[in-house]
Amino acid sequence: MSNAHHELDDCIDLAPGDEHVEGGIGQRVIGYLTGLGLAILLTATSFFVAGTDLVWQPSIPVALIVLAIAQMGVHLVFFLHITTGPDNTNNVLALAFGVLIVFLVIGGSLWIMANLNHNMMPMDEIMQMQR
Repeated sequence: MSNAHHELDDCIDLAPGDEHVEGGIGQRVIGYLTGLGLAILLTATSFFVAGTDLVWQPSIPVALIVLAIAQMGVHLVFFLHITTGPDNTNNVLALAFGVLIVFLVIGGSLWIMANLNHNMMPMDEIMQMQR
């Protein structure tokens, strides 16, 4: 009884491809095919939402963002095997650091471009100065 309980505790926080199963490679392939199917479904849904008139037009960007976040989740869980288990702490921290760097680069670039746009002289003033 206690052995079965410990096996259940070990499998609680594992990604679909990380289960310790006796099936071997077959179960792993099924996990990857499940992730592939979900990724294809989310991609097809994104194209459908963007190209149809059945969805309320102002909600299309929000729907695409939600589908993109779901797509990232599928990739993280099924292909990169990112979980919240104690053995994945370094992976989660590396992912969080990467996301932080991306946001800093994008945010800094937008800030610099907005500052340049605000401080640039309009073209008509430049043309008058050249005359």
